[in-house]
This record gives sequence, C-alpha cells and structure tokens, in this order.
Amino acid sequence: MLKRILFSVLRITIAVAVVLALVWWFGVRMPGKNVSKAAPLSPDEVALREELQADVLKLAGEIGERNMWHYTQLNAAADFIENSFSRAGLQPRRDSYEMHGQACHNIEAEIRGASPRILLVGAHYDSVLGSPGANDNGSGVAAMLALARRFVGRKTEHTLRFVAFVNEEPPYFLSNEMGSFVYAGRCKESGDKISAMISLETIGYFSDAPHSQNYPSPGLGLFYPKVGNFIGFVGNVGSRALLRRSVALFRKHAKIPSEGAALPAFIPGVSWSDQWSFWRNGYPGIMITDTAPFRYPYYHSGSDTPDKLDYDRFALVVSGMQKVIEELDRVPR
Repeated sequence: MLKRILFSVLRITIAVAVVLALVWWFGVRMPGKNVSKAAPLSPDEVALREELQADVLKLAGEIGERNMWHYTQLNAAADFIENSFSRAGLQPRRDSYEMHGQACHNIEAEIRGASPRILLVGAHYDSVLGSPGANDNGSGVAAMLALARRFVGRKTEHTLRFVAFVNEEPPYFLSNEMGSFVYAGRCKESGDKISAMISLETIGYFSDAPHSQNYPSPGLGLFYPKVGNFIGFVGNVGSRALLRRSVALFRKHAKIPSEGAALPAFIPGVSWSDQWSFWRNGYPGIMITDTAPFRYPYYHSGSDTPDKLDYDRFALVVSGMQKVIEELDRVPR
C-alpha cells in the first residue's frame, strides 16, 4: 500500500515538473539579455518624461473620470486625443458606433508606409467607474500619443496606426461592446493586414519593495521576480512569435528590466485588455503592462491619480517601445 502511495506521489510530481518545464520552455523563456535595474534618463528621455506627465495630468487630473456615466468627460478625452494627433501633424479619424443611444468614438491616426501591412499601437482612454484612471489607462494613452509624435514625418516600411479605444472597462470588458472589439471587427471586414497589435495597458507604476509583485497563479511566481520593478510583455500562444521578437528587441536597447509571457488566454490577466479583441478577429497582438492589479495598489480606485506614477521608469518603457516599433517596421514585407 505504501509503495502504491509513493508511486502515485512520484507520478504526480513528475507530471507537475513536466508541465512546469513546458510552460517555462514555450511560454516564459524569453530571448535577449535582461537588465537588473533602471538606468538614468538621457536628455531626450527627460523631455519625454515631461511630455508623458503633462498628458496624464490632462487626462486624469483636468478631465478626470471618463466613461459612459461621465459622458461629457469621455468626449472631452476624445477631443483631447484628436487635437493631440492634429497638433502633431497627423490627420485623426473617428471610428464611431452607437451604444444605448449615445455615440462612442475610437480615434485613429495613421502614418502610411511603403507596405499595406499595419503595425497598430493602441490604448483605451476610458476609466473605470469611480476612478480618474491615471495609470489605468492615462499612462497607456500618453505613451501612445508620445510614440505617434515620434514617428511623424518618417518614412516607414509598414503603415503605422495609432488608435485610442473607448469602452474597455466594465461592463463592456471582454464583450462585443468594447470599442476595440468593434474596431477590430471592422478591420477584419475591410481586409486590413495587421501584422502586429501592441496594446499599452497600465504601464506607469514600479516598485523596488520586496514582495511588491504578485501573479494570477502561484505557479507563475516560480518563474518571475517578486519585485515589481519590470515592464511586462504578455501574449496568447498564437502571438508567441511576435511576443518573443518584441521582448528581444526591447532588451536589445532597454534601460529597464522586462519579463515576457506567452500563455493560454484563459489564464487570468493574459487577455485583460484590447489585444483580446484583435485575437478574436485573427490578428496577433501583445500587451505591454506593469501587470496592473498584480502590482498596483490603487488599481480601479479613486486613488489612481497622476501622483502615483513613476515617470522616470515610465519614460524608459516608452523610449524602449519606440525602438521596438522601429525594428519591427524593418521586418521585410
């Protein structure tokens, strides 16, 4: 009897070890040399930091909570994003749809490339009910606008498309009423050739405190740091190639630690943003995130205010993502 029990325990142990090894090999192991801590800002990154902070203050400070229950503020955010694109020399377009008798607006701006293939950078601009949404997702919108400004006037291989999405937060979250789901469906109907979708989601909070980082599954904690000082790259299994290349490119130039995960979409957190909408329509997509509720103590609360963000490390993330986009654009069509 004892031998049977020991044999069963051994089989279970081996099975668990095999599963963990497979998860590590296919989903967690990432290319490139990681850095251990954030580097000082360059002069260009100092200017970028001020730019990011100004846009977060506008969205989460001056405009504040923005959603269908605060419809005037939601439209004020849309106007701000549209005007920001215009001031940068781009020609924004509203991709609108009606919900419950009210107009909702996704806002896009495009830089035409030599190829019809599209690199799409997106971020949702609504905030959850009861929150001014500085990190979630004023940080993502500020980053998207900053990246758009840095590619204006450049000749690119791919067409670069920058999109601000409406209605990502509950009760529209992971539903066909999400702005990004409507938008991605229209892209599919139009035959848009989106080779990569990059979702910028809650990217401005970092901590050096011990045990400041949590994970949706205890097993994942075996593979990743317990300190929340890194930026995360997250994708589903189908987007694994895009994710691994993006991490490699980020680490090639990076001045801040990074981690990556290509995991099944059913694992909590993996599908928690607008990349989900593009997966559902057959496009590869990844999310760039500080891991939101698994690190950020002010997530989905009234305390998600602009003063909570670490703008130095935030700027390093955006600077690194600029390099990622530049090099993804060089991939032959």
